[in-house]
Amino acid sequence: MHVPPTHHAPPTPRHRRSKALGFAALAVSLLMAFPTAQSAFGEETEAVPGGGDLGPNVLVFDPSTPDIQGKVDEIFKKQESAQFGSDRYALMFKPGTYDDINAQIGFYTSIAGLGLKPDDTTFNGDVTVDAGWFNGNATQNFWRSAENLALNPVNGTNRWAVSQAAPFRRMHVKGGLNLAPDGYGWASGGYIADSKIDGQVGPYSQQQWYTRDSTIGSWGNGVWNMTFSGVEGAPAQSFPEPPYTTLDTTPVSREKPFLHLDGNDYKVFVPAKRTDARGVSWNGTPQGESIPLDQFYVVKPGATAQTINAAVDQGLHLLFTPGVYHLDEPIEINRADTVALGLGLATIIPDNGVTAIKVGDVDGVKLAGLLVDAGPVNSETLIEVGPDGASGDHSANPTSLQDVFVRIGGAGPGKATTSIVVNSDDTIIDHTWVWRADHGEGVGWETNRADYGVHVKGDDVLATGLFVEHFNKYDVQWSGENGRTIFFQNE
Repeated sequence: MHVPPTHHAPPTPRHRRSKALGFAALAVSLLMAFPTAQSAFGEETEAVPGGGDLGPNVLVFDPSTPDIQGKVDEIFKKQESAQFGSDRYALMFKPGTYDDINAQIGFYTSIAGLGLKPDDTTFNGDVTVDAGWFNGNATQNFWRSAENLALNPVNGTNRWAVSQAAPFRRMHVKGGLNLAPDGYGWASGGYIADSKIDGQVGPYSQQQWYTRDSTIGSWGNGVWNMTFSGVEGAPAQSFPEPPYTTLDTTPVSREKPFLHLDGNDYKVFVPAKRTDARGVSWNGTPQGESIPLDQFYVVKPGATAQTINAAVDQGLHLLFTPGVYHLDEPIEINRADTVALGLGLATIIPDNGVTAIKVGDVDGVKLAGLLVDAGPVNSETLIEVGPDGASGDHSANPTSLQDVFVRIGGAGPGKATTSIVVNSDDTIIDHTWVWRADHGEGVGWETNRADYGVHVKGDDVLATGLFVEHFNKYDVQWSGENGRTIFFQNE
């Protein structure tokens, strides 16, 4: 297994083929101008509508909502120990100030503010993850997230005791942040990005952690591997004792798209790409594009792959509401700059051995906030970024995968030969956990057979926060040129 080094290797020049996009752009423009579309056989089909409500599993609060704490507690009670359950939730808070809140976050639950910046939505309280359900052991606190909130913790320090697949993004903690469970039991995290922690971050018992493009008051300690890139206030480079790997900047980054409110209108903000980034992206006016919700197909459980693909072909982006989606053919994204954003750990299960998601060799596709769960019939691949032999130059506008997670087994039997294949050059893999289950249902050497976790064939691919575990042959194969990895965790 070859894994690229963590230093900034200069790219080697190479020849690339340009893409002629004029006809495709014209076709999309014409298609969007009419209320019907034509299938491959020539018959007219009704256009897929954009926009609409966010479904029953997105709970939207404002400061006047009665009994917010009770509603949040109700979700937590259902999700606290539901490691392989099927419920999915997103807790969304409109801009304003919320007093006396302690939002405990369980499995498959995302909490987020709906402002454009974290300080638009302030909790005088906490967003908490602990490990009481597992006797103080946080090593299985997976699949949850916090995003775009400001916190004034009640006791001065917020607790976020998580392991893999539990991102802490675009947060402002006006105090300290404790990454360990009560009692300092085991923990195996973790990931922070685009966040400001005014006080100290205390990892305590955390085995490893990656922090990117953030500002912290200080960092408390290290166990095995604490990695920082573009972090103001990070400890100096000192690996292996103490185990700090520190890069002044992140060579290329683009923050995850997120839902926000512009007045009463929902939009998705797509942050701009940054080079040599350091510190948060939201000081001053956030740079990027806000896309109105009516330009998204709001996907709800029961939607078919045929309808999803028709929406993309029609020119719509995709917003997956919380739920589990069984699909009998791949989601195919062949239009540049398409956003496919999941809320509440929206989960895609490919049936009958198909690939879940295929992305063309085009510029700027953003996949974010999705969990792909292998089905019982073996899939050759689960996610493909670019076809085999892709050679387009995407350095100015790369495709990105952010908080895109893969699971084989655990919730039931699942099989996949290779989980993620990256053929397109310049792709950014920003925080992924690709996991062949070692516990749960449908677990055994052949029961959840999965030979390869991630195979990178494209050139100049950058992985920031690469977590891959337990595959039958290799966790990572990397055959592309000039690849870079900042933080790699595997078993």
